[in-house]
Amino acid sequence: MTDSPPLAIRKLTLTDFRSYAGLRLLVPSGLVALVGANGAGKTNILEAISLLVPGRGLRAAPFGELARDGGALSWAVAAELETADGLTSIGTGWSGQSEAGDGGGRLVVIDGAVQKTASALGAHVRLLWLTPAQDRLFAGPASDRRRFLDRLVAAFDPEHATRVASFEKLMRERNLLLEEMRPDPAWLASLEAQMAEAAVAISAARLVGLEALRTHIGEGRSESSFPWADVSVEGEIEALVAAKPAVQVEDEYRRILSDSRGLDRAAGRSLRGPHRSDLAVVHGPRGVPAGQCSTGEQKALLIALVLAQARAVKAGAGAAPLLLLDEVAAHLDRTRRASLLEALAALGSQSWMTGTDAQLFEEIGRKGTVFAVEDGSVREAVEE
Repeated sequence: MTDSPPLAIRKLTLTDFRSYAGLRLLVPSGLVALVGANGAGKTNILEAISLLVPGRGLRAAPFGELARDGGALSWAVAAELETADGLTSIGTGWSGQSEAGDGGGRLVVIDGAVQKTASALGAHVRLLWLTPAQDRLFAGPASDRRRFLDRLVAAFDPEHATRVASFEKLMRERNLLLEEMRPDPAWLASLEAQMAEAAVAISAARLVGLEALRTHIGEGRSESSFPWADVSVEGEIEALVAAKPAVQVEDEYRRILSDSRGLDRAAGRSLRGPHRSDLAVVHGPRGVPAGQCSTGEQKALLIALVLAQARAVKAGAGAAPLLLLDEVAAHLDRTRRASLLEALAALGSQSWMTGTDAQLFEEIGRKGTVFAVEDGSVREAVEE
């Protein structure tokens, strides 16, 4: 059995998105490096690509903030994708209005057909990203690590993001209901039953995703440039799912929610559940928690985790995910930069990188293409 063709963007079109009035970029095979000064618009391109999956993209910005200043109060991102099934056209945009007129509308079109929800994108694009904001991920709050974990799992299991969003919506509804003087017990019980079902599915997916990740971390231990990591999820529901049948865990969590109504009402939030879990990462060679490592070591661990997850996705889906690596090479020495480019090329799928200095990508050679980004325009860089 041969691998499926790589997942790659062959044409990218932006309309009134951030700093781009209009951009039409034809993308050759191989790696892609975007080079330009700070503020030139490099990360804006990565952000646009990140909107080709469900969610709010790598900056998690409100859709209204993505519209270009001075342009129409709307934006659009479209791409022609090379996939295992051939060429696919996908696009997403925002016009400031949903069909209900509530200002929240996001349009998604796949091969000319309008989709009911953005979740349809997950069936066509698998994507991972790293940004400078994640450099202190291991020393920051648990919520950041949990979101990072869920993005890793969603690249492996596209339905995971939908489950997480569903659980969070149910939890918000329960929290609002608990604020009432006499909340309807039947409605509370219904919400808690749905939360329990979603919580078990989320926790199970995290455990499966981490097991696949560990397998491919093991494969990368011989790569000396980036350290291997020991990863686990610390969470009450994950621990129950690992030890008991799913139906039993659903019943137990439903009882936990019912018994915690008073405490949750007083706190103004749900105190127990998969939304409280944390991703634990240990620097394998040193045997110390990642949060105690230097900034450079934490960056190397992050890159190693993303590379391992990309290998896991490739093993499961036949093609590695798209990778968006913002300013990833800035703090790497020449040996690690070369090792990163080799690892990305070996994945066989498309990786987009940004940097302020073209010398950071001098070894990209035949592995890809360097584009110069300046004042809302992008052109292929030509070596002098």
